[in-house]
Amino acid sequence: MEIRDYCEDEELLARVSRIRREIHSHPEIAMDCEKTTDLICRELDDIGIPYRRCPKAGVIAEIKGEKGNSEKTVMLRADMDALELEEKTGLDFASKIPGRMHACGHDMHTAMLLGTARVLMKIRGELEGNVRLLFQPAEEIGIGADYMIPYGAMEGVGLGLGIHMDPLSPVGTLKSRIGPDWAAVDHFYIKIHGSGAHGATPHKGWDAAIATASLAMNLQTMVSRECDPMKPLVVTIGKMSAGTAFNIIASEGYLEGTCRSFDEDIWEMIPGAMERIARHTAESFRCTAEVKVERPIKSLVNNEFAYNILKKSALKVLDDPSLFGECRQEMIGEDFAVYTEYAPCVFAHLGCDGGYPLHSNYVNFNEEAFPFGIAAEVQFAIDGLKALNHLDRV
Repeated sequence: MEIRDYCEDEELLARVSRIRREIHSHPEIAMDCEKTTDLICRELDDIGIPYRRCPKAGVIAEIKGEKGNSEKTVMLRADMDALELEEKTGLDFASKIPGRMHACGHDMHTAMLLGTARVLMKIRGELEGNVRLLFQPAEEIGIGADYMIPYGAMEGVGLGLGIHMDPLSPVGTLKSRIGPDWAAVDHFYIKIHGSGAHGATPHKGWDAAIATASLAMNLQTMVSRECDPMKPLVVTIGKMSAGTAFNIIASEGYLEGTCRSFDEDIWEMIPGAMERIARHTAESFRCTAEVKVERPIKSLVNNEFAYNILKKSALKVLDDPSLFGECRQEMIGEDFAVYTEYAPCVFAHLGCDGGYPLHSNYVNFNEEAFPFGIAAEVQFAIDGLKALNHLDRV
């Protein structure tokens, strides 16, 4: 049988769909993914795949190939957490938990990897080594990959793949790129401290509202004057506040936002530039600034070796070579970037014609994408192990 034949099996796809819909209707967030972890463990038990359950949430499973005695390992990863978002799809299997929704496709990722696991067990006689399956929580808050590492997620891994749903691309397409794919994510908080006064006597106070408003504008000079214009940077202020009443000079102001970047030098520049601009802007209004920058995720950079294996695998399982293409860079963050620090890895985007973008409360990921995603994961595992063993023999 061809790989696609295994992946298009009606019984397999029906099971994968049921799993996806169960996860979708019971979304869990961040590290609170115990029920989803339970489901994954039940499925792995049914398939007969050994695994380690992480203490809070998450599963590390391993399929041992039966072709030769290689200990090379290829990693496949799925995330499982949902978003704090009210679902408005109207689906029969829509979220049963108010204010939570699988709007990023992690329910699809988890179900798909469980389908991949079933296929890999059937063809383990073709595997020249081991396949590590990572089921990861807390991707949406950028801590899940780091959480998995101490439990051996990347021990011995020579190559890794993560596939993410792309609801704005047609079913049957797969995209990736060499180099930076998704962006580094910074989360900044800035407090402005001034001195209050009566609104009728503004000269007797140090107006934190004016300082805050000025800083909101001045921070954009990080993009226009601090960066090489050929290297992108986004500075977004999502929260802004100052003052307590209409007739009082504000004594405090607050800004909170995010920076997104691809290049290492831009990423390194951000905290110092932000601190300097905030301090001097505040001082120009006789105020002070307090800056905090959290850096949960670095840029996700696809390894060329891993990308070339993915491309080779995709061309074997997609309906037409033109359906594999180069994705555009996005300023979205992904903690799959953590795994790239431990082994050559590649991130790919699977078309699923969801009608709306990621994180929309109307997005509906098309399950017809499953056979293409499962086939790509299975073929990557086969080809990746062959490539790793070939490198040893050269």
